[in-house]
Amino acid sequence: MSLFVPRFDETVLVRDAEAEVLGGDPVAITLLADSSASGGALSTVRVTLGEGADGAGPHLHRNSAEMFYLLDGEAEVLTGDDVVTAARGDLIVVPPDRPHAFAAAPGSTADLLVVITPGVERFGYFRHLQRIRLGEATAESLREVQERYDNHFLSSAAWQARRR
Repeated sequence: MSLFVPRFDETVLVRDAEAEVLGGDPVAITLLADSSASGGALSTVRVTLGEGADGAGPHLHRNSAEMFYLLDGEAEVLTGDDVVTAARGDLIVVPPDRPHAFAAAPGSTADLLVVITPGVERFGYFRHLQRIRLGEATAESLREVQERYDNHFLSSAAWQARRR
């Protein structure tokens, strides 16, 4: 077993009022700390979803685990071929190479802290999503950046059946 030791010298403090927020209603992403801020230890964002809103479609990360902590509300999370419902205070950690997705549960909002470890520079990915939302880039352009952000898209019959 190898041990990853992050290298950074300063404590990371992100004040809520200073954090960059992308989107709005029904999906807002607050950029908290990217990999470079933590010496590669983690990348973290806060995702706020309106009632029943989709967060991320099915995808996997080859080199990182992803943690979802429910700050409030209720979320549906795909992990492999299973869809679980998580409520406030619940924690889900998805290992590398495991398909996953998330959304607010029907009739509920969701507020999630999402952490990827080891970290990958991901703020550029979320800014790319914002450009797609604003019509400045196409959804197909995400395929071009899958390797850069270790975000590999796939289909999931279990997720599709649950989110109809």
